[in-house]
Amino acid sequence: MTLANSDDPDLPTQPSHDDCRGAASILARVGDKWSVFVIMMLQDGPKRFNELKRLVGGISQRMLTLTLRGLERDGLVTRTVFPTIPPRVDYELTDLGRGLSQPVQALGQWAIQHQEQIEQARTCFDARRDAN
Repeated sequence: MTLANSDDPDLPTQPSHDDCRGAASILARVGDKWSVFVIMMLQDGPKRFNELKRLVGGISQRMLTLTLRGLERDGLVTRTVFPTIPPRVDYELTDLGRGLSQPVQALGQWAIQHQEQIEQARTCFDARRDAN
């Protein structure tokens, strides 16, 4: 008997195939390196496009546009256009996006804190592989 078939409501159930596919598409969005950086930069408040581009080093204008569009489509970011000349556009996390910013921030901090250990592990792995 699998957990999904159990009659005990206190036991966790296994996710279905459809649940996994749905979660995979969401994780692909929020796990994308550019999305992580953008979410981290927006957690302090709204930012303009060029400000985000400066803060997220190495991202191209096209990639930032695609990333913001995807985050907006998923309900994580809002885009507000102000009727000025030239038009001003701000990007801001939604409530849903702010809820995601904590785990994303934790992931980013973990990556920064363990960067050296990961690099050492990669070097050791590559050396072992090259020796064989």
